[in-house]
Amino acid sequence: MIIEEKVINNPPRQSVFYLDFLRCIAVFAVVAIHVLGPFRYLYGEIPDSQWFAATAINAITRWAVPVFMMISGALLLSSQRPFDCEDYLSKRVAKVVLPFLGWSLIYSFIAGFMVNDRFTGTWSMIETSRVIEHSAKDPVWYHLWFFYDFIPLYFVIPLLLPVLKKVPPELMKLLIISWMVLYLMKWLKVESFLQQNLILYTGYLLLGWYLFNRDNSGQLKYWVIAGVSMLIMNTWGSWLLAIETGRYSSFYMGYKTLNTVIIAAMLFVMAQRYAENIQGKLRILIAVIAKYSLGIYLLHPLLLIPVRNLDNGFYSWFVSNWLAIPLITVVIVFLSLCSVVLLAKIPLVKRLVP
Repeated sequence: MIIEEKVINNPPRQSVFYLDFLRCIAVFAVVAIHVLGPFRYLYGEIPDSQWFAATAINAITRWAVPVFMMISGALLLSSQRPFDCEDYLSKRVAKVVLPFLGWSLIYSFIAGFMVNDRFTGTWSMIETSRVIEHSAKDPVWYHLWFFYDFIPLYFVIPLLLPVLKKVPPELMKLLIISWMVLYLMKWLKVESFLQQNLILYTGYLLLGWYLFNRDNSGQLKYWVIAGVSMLIMNTWGSWLLAIETGRYSSFYMGYKTLNTVIIAAMLFVMAQRYAENIQGKLRILIAVIAKYSLGIYLLHPLLLIPVRNLDNGFYSWFVSNWLAIPLITVVIVFLSLCSVVLLAKIPLVKRLVP
């Protein structure tokens, strides 16, 4: 899959359209995962066709969070500027930490209105206090788990910067292959003290940096063959596991499994090769969505509160989940985008939607 590459000698740019494209599609993918969420554990309770639609879309979108990590690695590890601790903490780390803390408080307050994931209309200070009390180890809302693993990576990046400048390409290739083996071990539940989130997710930073700084066109077909094979395996494997066990299984859905690594790398290389063909208004729209991608990620679960309550019947407006999930996803993304753009115009609030 990985053969001889040509190293790009030009210093990497800090604004690259194909990375914007990846941010854009990753936002749609992660919103789709949350839109289909209520159906995951309903195997046998709803028609098989409806469950399979949700599971198939779930299986082919699990690359979203890893792609975000790869983009961060591609840009931050490729920086040519001398490292400045104060600047890094104030401009890089704070840009992620402050929104995380702010939205954790917002969702903690909202949690006071929720009972069994349903909005009650009556606020409970006890429930909000309980959520805040446990927030050190448990995210206050389902999507905020990402920051518990992502923020520590910002403290790994400065340690990697001087190392990557001295590591020969062939040694880096070996390190990435070794990291992929760790993902295979994690997937197959082979226990090892090395399999900790910080180590495993750091690999996505390195993979993003590695692919970003190389011409991967010669290996594109290998990544596509491997990635498409993993997508097919994810979809049908999840279906077969459900038939065998009688319930939903997340075996093929992990962010720390080799199949997800391969799919994320395939999409990165494909975007690198083809995204520049996108022109006109669509290109502008993609850049706008990419600019506000973090804000969209943080805000969109608010809009999904009434949608994910199946009693409200939003999904039943459509003939099938094959239509409902993609269309609701598109609507939620654009409503979130409009909301974030408006919030970004408010002086203090804009810090929450970077």
